Order: sequence, then C-alpha cells, then structure tokens
Amino acid sequence: MKYTQFLKSKGAIGAIFMGILYAIFMLGIFLPGYSAIPGNVDQLKVAIINDDAGEVGATIADQLTEKLPFKDIETDLTNEQALDALDKNDLALVVHIPENFSENIQSGEASSSIDFTINEAGATTVSSTMSSVVGQINNQLSAQFSQQTAEGVLMNFNVPKDQAAALSNQIETAYQGNVVTINEMPDGMNNNMLPMFLTMAGYVGAMIGAMQLVGAFKESQGKASRTRLFLYVQLTALLIAVFAGLVATGIVYLVNDPSGDLYFGMLGQQILNYMVCFNFTAIFIFLLGQAGMILNLPILLMQTLANGATMSRDMMYAPYEWMSHISPMYYSVQAYFANLFGSTSPSPFIWSMVAVGAAAMLINIIIVAFVHKPKAAEGGNSSEEAEAIKVTV
Repeated sequence: MKYTQFLKSKGAIGAIFMGILYAIFMLGIFLPGYSAIPGNVDQLKVAIINDDAGEVGATIADQLTEKLPFKDIETDLTNEQALDALDKNDLALVVHIPENFSENIQSGEASSSIDFTINEAGATTVSSTMSSVVGQINNQLSAQFSQQTAEGVLMNFNVPKDQAAALSNQIETAYQGNVVTINEMPDGMNNNMLPMFLTMAGYVGAMIGAMQLVGAFKESQGKASRTRLFLYVQLTALLIAVFAGLVATGIVYLVNDPSGDLYFGMLGQQILNYMVCFNFTAIFIFLLGQAGMILNLPILLMQTLANGATMSRDMMYAPYEWMSHISPMYYSVQAYFANLFGSTSPSPFIWSMVAVGAAAMLINIIIVAFVHKPKAAEGGNSSEEAEAIKVTV
C-alpha cells in the first residue's frame, strides 16, 4: 500500500479534516471572544453612592462619574441596594462616600475614607479589573488631596490661607481608600476556576456520553420500542451522572477541601449539570448522528467564553452573550459561584438549568418521534414494537 493510498483512506481524511476544522473553530472563536478584554471593560456597571452632605463628597462623586471608564454608572441607588446588586453580580463595583466625609476630610479625621466594594465570587476579569481601577482611583484621590490642592479646597470654603496651609498636611493623611471585598475566595486559582472546571468536567463527559448512548440507541432500534430505548438512554445517562458526580466531588474535596455542608448541594448540581448537558448535546447527535459532534464542538468552545467564569455578560460580544442565555454551562458556573463562594441563592440559576434541560429533552423526544422511524426487530418484534410498525404502515 502506497502512502498516497493511505492518505485517501477514510480515517486519514477524517483526521486531516478535524485537525483543520478544530484550528478554525478554536482560534476563530477564542481570539475574537477574548478580544473583549480589556476592550469591553467600559460595559461593566458600577455604582457611586454619595451619602455626604458636603461639597467635597459631591465634587468627588462628580469627578468619578465623569472620569471613570464605564458607560453605565448608577448614582440613584442606596448603599444597601447597590451592595445587594453587587452580591448578585449585577454591579461590578460600589463606591460609597459616607456621611460627614467633607467634615472629616476638612478636620483631618482619620476616619474619612471612601469604601470601594468588590465581589470576588464572579468572573475573574471583573474582580481583577476592579482592583486595578480602585488602585488608580485611590492614587488620583491621594494626589488630589496633596498639599497644594488641599489648600485650594479649604480656601473655597472661606478658610483663611494661613489656616488652610496648616491644615493641609492633616488633609493629606486624612484620606484613605477602604477596599472591601465580599464573598472572598480562598487563595489559589484552583478555587477561582473551580466553578468552570466542575462544569466543564460534566459538559465534556456528557457530550461524549451523548455520542455513545445515542449510537447505542440507533444500534438497538428494532429490538425495543423507541420510547423504551429513549428511556434506557436517559436512565443510563442518569446512572453515569451519579457516578461521575461522586468522582468529581470527591476530587474537589481532596484538592480544594471546601466546607462539608456544601457537599450535597454540589453533588446534586453536578448530577443535574450532566443530565442537562447530556440532553443539550444529544440534540445534534439524534439529528445528525456522529456528524453532530462537528456542531457540538464549536458550541462547546463558544460556551467556554460565554459561561461567565472569565468575563461577565456585560463584557461579552453579542454572539457570546446570546449563547449565555441558552447555555447550560453559564447557569452551572453562576450557580457554583453562588453556592461555593457567594451569599446569594443559586436557585435562579438552578431553575434556569432545569428549563434548558427540559427544553432540550423535549426537542430530543420530538426528533426521536418524527426522525427515527421504527425498524423491524431482528428475529421477531415485541408486541409493542409490532403495533408501532402496523400504525406506521
């Protein structure tokens, strides 16, 4: 056999095709998707809450609103409302100028600080970007309260020049930026990336499982009714989900050592994650056979950006944001963030996963009912299958 003949074989052609296709999919999806960082940082939503009745607080709030690189800056929320939105990752940063800030800053009180609150239980890019932004803000505010600037501010309040100069040094040291972090994560990228890794483990396993179990479904047609075979497929997927979930959570507890009271919630979500992802990826397999994996691959790659682990929805380009609304991976990652590290309920994301899974299963049922025609049983039909064939004929 010549090498040219080998190259023309089905396996060689398939390998060449997939090698090129994978490069196109991965680079064509990842490079445009990640170009949103840091380009789309201005799409993040922040809040500036000014509870200070004096002019200094108002001046700082106006300056921050004007100079911060964000298009959507909320200024009409209470601090409590803003912190609640931050906890739900609806905001990326909350800047709070407290009461009596002007009075304290003029008198040189050590308590004259501005609170910058960041939520770590969310996309890594958001928390790291906000930390960087807060550092820049504090540097600018420190410079603003330098000796010369402080004198000018005090003189605007009709403070005599000599007294202003004497107080300026106090003002320089009076300001401090108080960085507050909520939902802090333990050290280590293994913790920060845990929601994505758990989700990916379930998704990839479910995608491969879908290919194999749908293949078994097709091979077994004619040996039992389509309804019974479909139930067999779902029961087998559930069995795999339980064992794979036990293994996955076991590894998490060996490496990351999370709190013990999180175990059953994590295990339950991992089982649900597998079943939802199984039915989601099985749609194209039921419809197109093994060729459906060619469509599942770019959908998988797209979800690795659209799952919210690296960047929030606000930062995503439109195709990735659209994908996040139907992506089981997005809802799973967000539920894990809320359950493992957050202080909000993961229930909204769990129910969204259930809705995606139910819709995917319904689509699979329709495909099985209308695309997969019953086959004659080998060596005789069961009465149920024979009746189905009679109806079809």
